Amino acid sequence: MTKAPASVKRGTKDAKGGNTPAQHIDARIQELDDWRGEMLARIRGIIKQAVPDVVEEWKWRGVPVWERDGIICTGETYKAVVKMTFAKGAALDDPTDLFNSSLEGNTRRAIDFHQGDKIDEKALKALIREAAALNASARAARKKPKSA
Repeated sequence: MTKAPASVKRGTKDAKGGNTPAQHIDARIQELDDWRGEMLARIRGIIKQAVPDVVEEWKWRGVPVWERDGIICTGETYKAVVKMTFAKGAALDDPTDLFNSSLEGNTRRAIDFHQGDKIDEKALKALIREAAALNASARAARKKPKSA
């Protein structure tokens, strides 16, 4: 797996190569010239449909991250799985049981996609929107002035 230079910062151009986070994600999808690239591209498209103003980031030396008022989710790729990790997944309602990984933690939850898996786009979009709304409400609560 190719890693991004350590100089990549949030939403900025890479000082060494001039790549934006979106360009790094494009490159990752291209270098994964199998089902994982296709799956990551599908997941990315669903995220952008669910939250059109989402911000794409490239963090931790090579992990696609989608944010709005904080991290919504990441898109890690491994040999046998594409993992979509929700930063505050434990706080989200998951009525269709999409979460199938990282279930033991108190904060994160993940969805592991394997080759051939179908995506319930409606349920996934709802989960992504819920994560974005949770971030927005947490941000609003931080900005709310405390009464004396």
